[in-house]
Amino acid sequence: MTASAFPVSDIDLFDDAVLVDPHPTYTALRDLGAVVHLPANDVYALTRYDVIRDALRDWETFSSAGAIGFNRAVNDALTGTSLATDPPEHTRLRATLTENLSPRALRELKKTIEAKGDALVARLAEQGSFEAIDALARAFPLEVVADLIGFTGRVRDSMLRWGQAAMQVIGPMNQRTMESFPIAGELYEWCSTVTAGDLAPGSVGRGIFEAEARGAIPVGSAGPIIHQYLGAGVDTTIAAIGNIVALFAGHPGQLALVRREPSLVPAAFNEVLRFWAPVHAWGRRVTRDVEIDGVRVPAGAQVAILFGAGNRDPRHFADPDEFLVERNPVDHLSFGYGPHGCAGQGLARLEAHAVIGALARRVERLVIGQEVRVPSNITRGIDALPVLEVVPA
Repeated sequence: MTASAFPVSDIDLFDDAVLVDPHPTYTALRDLGAVVHLPANDVYALTRYDVIRDALRDWETFSSAGAIGFNRAVNDALTGTSLATDPPEHTRLRATLTENLSPRALRELKKTIEAKGDALVARLAEQGSFEAIDALARAFPLEVVADLIGFTGRVRDSMLRWGQAAMQVIGPMNQRTMESFPIAGELYEWCSTVTAGDLAPGSVGRGIFEAEARGAIPVGSAGPIIHQYLGAGVDTTIAAIGNIVALFAGHPGQLALVRREPSLVPAAFNEVLRFWAPVHAWGRRVTRDVEIDGVRVPAGAQVAILFGAGNRDPRHFADPDEFLVERNPVDHLSFGYGPHGCAGQGLARLEAHAVIGALARRVERLVIGQEVRVPSNITRGIDALPVLEVVPA
């Protein structure tokens, strides 16, 4: 196939209907090709598992610098963060970001997070009904991250709206993005002026400033790193935990499998992430002409990585539209892959495993009302989910 014959679609990735339920669109794009030009978004969409994984691994060809967002303003704002840099600068910034998220550091947090998750689920189950997004999916990760980074006062109170806006503005310059920029700007401004004294003693946030003081990271890097903890990690984890509740409510037999075999907890979370990817699209820019599945993508073009499309690719996953906790898809794409694989995935796993484990121990069945989804540029989650009845285990 030549460059003049690549697949083209008039689909708008950020249309409201696509954002609420992208999977029919993902199927249509996968059927067209592994890479599809979308003039409406001025991107080349990567749709199939193998090409997405290869692109995520090849940072030299698929660069993150000035490219992860779908508008220039957000890419300018993210300059200097580990999200928007390539090695070797990215390697140094990421080392500080992940220092307190290493397996050893997380082992020390594991019991605390599990205890918090179990207590919260126990209290909600005892109530018999609750609003799953506000009371669980948002409340739990917000508390965990606030305590970890050392957020206090108004910053703690602003975490949810700041985190949501920080993800929203990564989309194209549509109404959602424009309305979110002032809110995201509050976060950018705070991160540009925050000092060690603004964060709780002994917190990870204080530790990042200590790394800056000893020269482990460039002067002025601490604020952008703290921004990434909140901007990139909170809203996606909220989406994942909301998805856990909805999927187990809709598939009580799968919850029963985890209840009978608690060792399935990690596999169950992998399947949640594969089945409903929390991130819709992420950008890269190609640094040279590159051939993808017989299609030449020109140097300088932006690609849109569609994690959810890759996660449902039947070329890689058998019965991809079935939610099966025993599948254990450890190679799902929702945490990315390669140098830019999600830096906070260990913490997200701890939180999600705590919730799944607590649900499996304490709940036989959840009866839910209608889930509410609203269009969101980047994070795909549930906005409201009433749990009408809890049948205890």
